[in-house]
Amino acid sequence: MSAAAPLAEPAAMEQAALRRAFGHFATGVTIVTTRNTDGSPVGVTASSFNTVSLSPPLVLWSVARNAYSYPAFAAAGHFAVHVLGAAQRGLSDRFARATSDKFGGLALASGYDGVPLLPDVPVLFECAVEHRYEGGDHLILVGRVLRVRESDGPAPPLVFHRGRYAALQTEATA
Repeated sequence: MSAAAPLAEPAAMEQAALRRAFGHFATGVTIVTTRNTDGSPVGVTASSFNTVSLSPPLVLWSVARNAYSYPAFAAAGHFAVHVLGAAQRGLSDRFARATSDKFGGLALASGYDGVPLLPDVPVLFECAVEHRYEGGDHLILVGRVLRVRESDGPAPPLVFHRGRYAALQTEATA
């Protein structure tokens, strides 16, 4: 059996096409929070969230190495994943910006290791970092779920598809 040839790095044009192709996969939208080494709150909008395992309870997400929040998440022992509802598009936009004042005016709670928790989200996962993996231009963080909080009542999800927010259409039941 011969060894496979190493894969070539896609050219700039191919990367743009790949990015467009990736965009066809609809994702939910989350905000992931932690504390910086100086204790200040850090948060970022992420669509890379996914479940990994029920036993043990594991989730993952990834942060770009060039992200403003990268150093905080690379060093963090805990993080929280806030799954957003359709009505929270403004909150998603707020945490997608590269700025340090994302938390101004928000009524925060404190989770494990002082991780800031946002109010009124449909689902919140508080996690301890279980693994860190190199993932090209991203760092993949696997977290062990320590606590889950679900809101009461139905909340349509905030969905991202092809570079923009999208509405989830449900099938009518006959």
